[in-house]
Amino acid sequence: MALLAHRRGLDAVEIILALRTPLYDLHVALGARLVDFGGWDMPVAYGSQIEEHHAVRRAAGVFDVSHMCVIDLHGARVREFLRELLANDVARLTRPGKALYGCMLREDAGIIDDLITYFLDEQWFRLVVNAGTREKDLAWIRGRAEPFGVEVRERRELAMLAVQGPQARAALAALLAPNEARSAMALESFFGAQLGAWFVARTGYTGEDGFEVMVPAAAAVDLWQRLNERGVRSCGLGARDTLRLEAGMNLYGSDMDESNHPLESGLAWTVAFQPGDRAFVGRAALERARTAADGAKLVGLLLADRAVMRSHQRVLSPAGEGQVTSGTFSPTLARSIARARVPAAAAAAGGEVQVDVRGKPFTARVVKPPFVRHGRSLVEL
Repeated sequence: MALLAHRRGLDAVEIILALRTPLYDLHVALGARLVDFGGWDMPVAYGSQIEEHHAVRRAAGVFDVSHMCVIDLHGARVREFLRELLANDVARLTRPGKALYGCMLREDAGIIDDLITYFLDEQWFRLVVNAGTREKDLAWIRGRAEPFGVEVRERRELAMLAVQGPQARAALAALLAPNEARSAMALESFFGAQLGAWFVARTGYTGEDGFEVMVPAAAAVDLWQRLNERGVRSCGLGARDTLRLEAGMNLYGSDMDESNHPLESGLAWTVAFQPGDRAFVGRAALERARTAADGAKLVGLLLADRAVMRSHQRVLSPAGEGQVTSGTFSPTLARSIARARVPAAAAAAGGEVQVDVRGKPFTARVVKPPFVRHGRSLVEL
């Protein structure tokens, strides 16, 4: 941890503990530009952010995602517990290793976090939650797990790397023993498996194929360097953000948070309303939101002009005002793209809205994300 002191007024000093992943010293040695991200010192880029972005779209890149929180849940009633805790339904997980994306909600359906759940066996599920929500997530889960007799174990001894891009799976598999490599390459999308000391999952946050791999923290630096030796480029949070936005993936704290519910956050597909008698947390509030006629929607925006949409900019339409939740310049499309929450009447794909960019209105077309997947544009430019 690093100590950061910020002076408030003349005589009060606030001390902040900056968290570091097991790869921190390597990031420094590689010349990464480090930033605070959810209380963690994380690499935003090692050089050109755009080159890192293109490396993932065209070949392979590796990201440090060890700041994410891995939580193992154990107990005879763990499946029953998760069916109440999550808006998506873990009853859909019937094959060991299968993963499920979804949200953990408050009673009012505000999104506490979005997360991935892995089914490992009938008494063992694994959650991967966001770094910035680690403490509140753990408190919420532990508070609700106790009546079910579920043990909640945070796996701080694990590091996590994301290896992404069309050549990523082959690059990682080449570092495994032959039998484990065959198992890794055979993994279906959204499945994970324990392969020796590594937990390898065919998941990601870039819109490209690849793996997310959890390894003992002491092994993380060696794995990163061996991937670099095989031509996998070191990539930072900057490229990860442009990649995920091109892929139409939400960022917690920007595109949704506790003030939004899944139906207005482009995540209706992650809510399992059937069976109708499953009483998950937030269900009653979501049922009311389903019948509301004036709800907001999260949409994609594509700008033709040479300007860049950014978070919090106003979106104007005849149906009312909205707001950009995430915006950037898309290196793949050479256009500005965004996610925006707008009135439902303004959410139809193909329609147009005005975005206030530094006091000047620019016309943006409403599109259905994703913008890019597997290196290909999915929107008409």
